[in-house]
Amino acid sequence: MLLAIDIGNTAINLGVFSGEELQSTWHLATDVHRLADEYAALLLNLLAHQGLSSSQIDQVVICSVVPPLISTFRELCRSYFGVDPLVVEAGVRTGVNIRMDNPREVGADRVTNAVAGHRLYGGPLIVIDFGTATTFDVVSEEGDYLGGAIAPGIGIAAEALFEQAAKLPRVELAYPQQTIGRNTISAMQSGLLFGYIGLIEGVVARIRKELGKKARVIATGGYAELVAQRCRLIEVVDRNLSLEGLRLIHELNRGKDV
Repeated sequence: MLLAIDIGNTAINLGVFSGEELQSTWHLATDVHRLADEYAALLLNLLAHQGLSSSQIDQVVICSVVPPLISTFRELCRSYFGVDPLVVEAGVRTGVNIRMDNPREVGADRVTNAVAGHRLYGGPLIVIDFGTATTFDVVSEEGDYLGGAIAPGIGIAAEALFEQAAKLPRVELAYPQQTIGRNTISAMQSGLLFGYIGLIEGVVARIRKELGKKARVIATGGYAELVAQRCRLIEVVDRNLSLEGLRLIHELNRGKDV
């Protein structure tokens, strides 16, 4: 079985594949201070809860935007699964041509999303990842990574209002009954949620204009389902996009035709 690990700034997404079938998924909070043994204790318990054991995991693939945790998870994989993981980094085959000024600047998570997005949904494509940051990744009809845009994530924006404005409270990220807020909380919810929908619509419109084509819009990440409730531009929400991308990259680097 293949264990896929996507390490983000806020959350770590994990999935176990049996062949091409994603059997189980889990989410852990990202903590750079947690040791390999601590992560292993959590992961082994999650596996056991699904009736799986460490001996069944014979392959691991990792992508990370948190460099210190790469060595942590390498140690975990060697100690508890007896395997050296494939880490998505420079030199790893992805099947994607990166048309950026400096291809090495592109995060492994964005390349992984592009791989899965094009394979599953075709192109041209805009993948919006609602994580710690809100990222827009643009993939051509041929599957090339063209670039994109990066904005602060909706969670960061909400927390910044609470931390930087003395009289503003921490609010639940939920839609208010109307855009015109009648109190501070509903006004903040309106600005955060409807404001981000406006951001998405504006950026997507500009990307489509530059492409000269109506690219499909796919959403992933922790806030994807929330935003998609009111954003008509989002055609598909795929919470497991990065895990599927990791599986495809793993197969490509194991000499399989994907």
